Amino acid sequence: MLVLLNNLWQWRYFIISSIRNDLLTRFSRSFLGGLWMLVHPLSMVLIYTLILSAVLSSKLPGIDNQFAYAIYLISGMLGWTLFTDIVQRCLGVFIEYSNQIKKINFPKITLPIIVTGTSFIGYIILLVIALIAFALLSHLHWSGLIWLPILTLVTLMFALSIGMILGTLNVFVRDLGQLMSIVLQLLFWFTPIVYPAHIVPESIQFLLPFNPLYHIVDAFHQVLAYHSSPNVMSLLAVFVLSCILSIAAVFIYRRAQSEMMDVL
Repeated sequence: MLVLLNNLWQWRYFIISSIRNDLLTRFSRSFLGGLWMLVHPLSMVLIYTLILSAVLSSKLPGIDNQFAYAIYLISGMLGWTLFTDIVQRCLGVFIEYSNQIKKINFPKITLPIIVTGTSFIGYIILLVIALIAFALLSHLHWSGLIWLPILTLVTLMFALSIGMILGTLNVFVRDLGQLMSIVLQLLFWFTPIVYPAHIVPESIQFLLPFNPLYHIVDAFHQVLAYHSSPNVMSLLAVFVLSCILSIAAVFIYRRAQSEMMDVL
């Protein structure tokens, strides 16, 4: 693992330039350019706010604001959007860059880092817009923002480890990409993003803690929507899980690296 980190550090300028090129390539022929990174999550917030706000606003005690549901939804969508964007980009990254892999000699393991960097930039832009909106709605608690770097780091680690495992396996099992679109949809509705956790039937509430995204999204809700500290033990558990998955991801990648070149 230390050797890997050292290699990534040695190739840091390549990673940075590749992130810039990835952003330019994704939006070079797009009329709205980088705004598309924001359109999808913001459109989801608008749709769910218009449809569910009247139903769920009364079920959000603790948020003293007439736009309580929109604030709750945006807070949860920040963590969810960062996670899903990284996983979806990593899922097909080795296939997407197969031509470069065959023609250019560079550490292939940098590819998940590059697309994660692109997703991170989009997340930062979305976060800034969300914080500005919260400030305009008089719902910004500056002292609580110290938690955001920690929440972001935990989400990045968890998403990258999952994405790298799936991206490696997807080279050999292409159906995995289609399957994950269904799994992510199920995860979205099983994670309290558009609804508060306390309205989940008691008979299945015990399942929520087994979903790592529940702890991530809840932490964003606590910090941004409820102006309280997140559950540190839950975040620590997700961090430890992310470390274990990261080691597993590197192991799987190294075992499959030589065969990936033949398959691609």
